[in-house]
Amino acid sequence: MITLPPPAFKGTLSLEEALNARRTVRSFAPTTLSLDQLSQLLWATYGMTGPRGGMKTTPSAGALYPLDCYLAAGDDGVDGLEGGVYHYLPSPHALEAMTPGDRRQEIARASLSQMWMAKAPVMMIITAEYERITGKYGERGIRYAHMEVGHAGENLFLQCVALGLGAGIVGAFTDDAVADAAGLPPGHEPLLIVPLGHPR
Repeated sequence: MITLPPPAFKGTLSLEEALNARRTVRSFAPTTLSLDQLSQLLWATYGMTGPRGGMKTTPSAGALYPLDCYLAAGDDGVDGLEGGVYHYLPSPHALEAMTPGDRRQEIARASLSQMWMAKAPVMMIITAEYERITGKYGERGIRYAHMEVGHAGENLFLQCVALGLGAGIVGAFTDDAVADAAGLPPGHEPLLIVPLGHPR
């Protein structure tokens, strides 16, 4: 397990400025992200909040939180982090190594060969484990999980802008092929892939 630096709770860019500046980025500079930047991005996407840490940055129906965030890092994607796929653990704010080796090319090929994705130093894969939410809400829980991933994706986009970074958005992919390429656990369905880094 890799403990991440603590996130900052105050930035230098207002929410209004971040909203106004947000654009989809599909071309990235070969610049490494810092572990501090990565920590902030993961926290903004799905990190713990509140005095007791029982809630997250993203609203969730029934506070059931069916999503998981996986990070596909290139060999030179993040300072001090080897290329591979990592699972974000919100409660300890840490990364768990999952699949060794740079998997960006394989994930891009599984995304209808959108090879521009592989040039981003990092890809965030957000998945849903539907059983966590359908147990309470039935089939309607699937819709709630889809709403939640939209919230998480926008959090990530706005945090990227606030850090001077850029993010793309990918929904066109073959689910099973992405899961295989990233080595995702069974039942974790990929919903969204966000390539991110310094805009070119």
